[in-house]
Amino acid sequence: MQLRAQSLAQLSAETLDVLIVGGGINGAVTAACLAARGAKVGLVERTDFACTTSQSSSNLAWGGIKYMESYDFGLVWKLCGSRNELCRAYPSAVRPIRFYTVHEASFRHGLLSLSAGTWAYWLLGRGFTETPRRLSRETIAKEEPVVRLDGVDGGVEYTDAYFPDNDARFVWGFVRRALDAGAAAVNYVESLGSTRADGLWTTRLRDRRTDREFSVRSRALVNACGPYADLHNQQSGVTTKYRHVFSKGIHLIVPRITENERVLTFFADDGRPFFVIPMGPCTCIGTTDTPVDAPETEVTPEDRRFVLENINKRLVPSAALTEADIVAERCGVRPLVVSGGQGGTRDWLELSRKHEVELDAERAHVTIYGGKLTDCLNVGEEVAVALRKAGVTTPSPKARWYGEPDETTRRAIFERARAVGLDALTAKTAREPLSERLFRRYGKDATAVIDAIAAEPALAEIAIEGTEHVRAEITLAARRDMIVTLDDFLRRRSKIALVVRHDDLRRSAGLAAAARELFGDRAEAELAAYFGEGLTRGSAPRERATRGAEPLTP
Repeated sequence: MQLRAQSLAQLSAETLDVLIVGGGINGAVTAACLAARGAKVGLVERTDFACTTSQSSSNLAWGGIKYMESYDFGLVWKLCGSRNELCRAYPSAVRPIRFYTVHEASFRHGLLSLSAGTWAYWLLGRGFTETPRRLSRETIAKEEPVVRLDGVDGGVEYTDAYFPDNDARFVWGFVRRALDAGAAAVNYVESLGSTRADGLWTTRLRDRRTDREFSVRSRALVNACGPYADLHNQQSGVTTKYRHVFSKGIHLIVPRITENERVLTFFADDGRPFFVIPMGPCTCIGTTDTPVDAPETEVTPEDRRFVLENINKRLVPSAALTEADIVAERCGVRPLVVSGGQGGTRDWLELSRKHEVELDAERAHVTIYGGKLTDCLNVGEEVAVALRKAGVTTPSPKARWYGEPDETTRRAIFERARAVGLDALTAKTAREPLSERLFRRYGKDATAVIDAIAAEPALAEIAIEGTEHVRAEITLAARRDMIVTLDDFLRRRSKIALVVRHDDLRRSAGLAAAARELFGDRAEAELAAYFGEGLTRGSAPRERATRGAEPLTP
């Protein structure tokens, strides 16, 4: 908790250049960009970083192939460029993956048209990825025998990208980068609204862990509240051109359907694409796209039934799934940006994943609408440009603010790992070498884990049964990852809660030991809060973890 206390003290110590309200992907990239360029930045999030929309994506960085159907080629061109840059900047954390698309003869577009579409998509993607491939029924039967071929006349395969860890962990990487650059970033701090006077914003804040209220002054204010952006603007007396409407998306996580490291793609009965996505030892299936009126939502029996019925129609009977197979569920809303009184089908299909950065230059106020992980680097840059128009300048406007450590640092880390025999220590317990996983998760800080294991090889042991986290990682996470509740660690700094059943975690001796490392004297209270035996003040809500548990809002 020392890191959080330091940021809290820093927040109110002086007038900030920029206060960012909201710690999802939009707020995180904005903080990382501005802090790296020398601005005095504060970032506050009312729950945990990436706790709402940014923890409920499909874990994909994709160029928006579905927008080919609505002829929105400009959006596809932009998203493909953003995907390509993410892959270049984060080769460990954003990896190309093949999408194995099964085509049913009754689908609204023929197989030839679908194949041509993937080639057009590849061209719009600047030829950055591996070329598409046409699939015959025989090829599908040989390569993915789990797929039912009734009514199937073939398929296509193309490439996009995904996050091998999870979306929330990727978001945290930007928050960590902002902290390293001198920003004050704090979770579980709620904005109670902002007012502007004498050229400054004053924002009333409440620490949800202690109920202490205090104020922060800033020259500019960025509303990055995601689905709650409209509400914060209302609290602060800000009027805007744009607003949000909401679409609920859910995923079911089940044991691995196929061991192949690819995304199986099908078209549901209503024509929408849905995916079977690898997630460590599990498979993530989704997503739905249901209009809802508010950000607070949950997985319903109808959602569950929709996903299970549609996937079971497309898998061989021996692979059929029931609710008993569900390891975990994810549920969140996409904030979709529309203007004025717009709404309806056209906005839903064509504007759903665009973002808008709305500037009130006179009042030095920015609201970020929409957005997605794929396009996050553009959001950071666009907010920086908008703030310059509002008079907020930075000492180093061209400074690099994203990307993995340079090749020299990377080489040094892997050489150190080889010198201590790191990967040999964990070869039997992991799906990939530990050195690669540590570099992806912690960047330059991976050295601290490697050095700890070199001094005490027992720290390379698996910390929590059924996971790939080693004991040395828990120690590092306690120091650098601003973990306030157990859910922060299990659900967002890692994906443990997504791939290990809730009841298995409850019985885990390793989890109890990890909690002691993370929370010290608070370990028992945090374990009790996580497993529903009481709620810690300011704790983040959790999704339904296993069949039979109560669904909670994201």
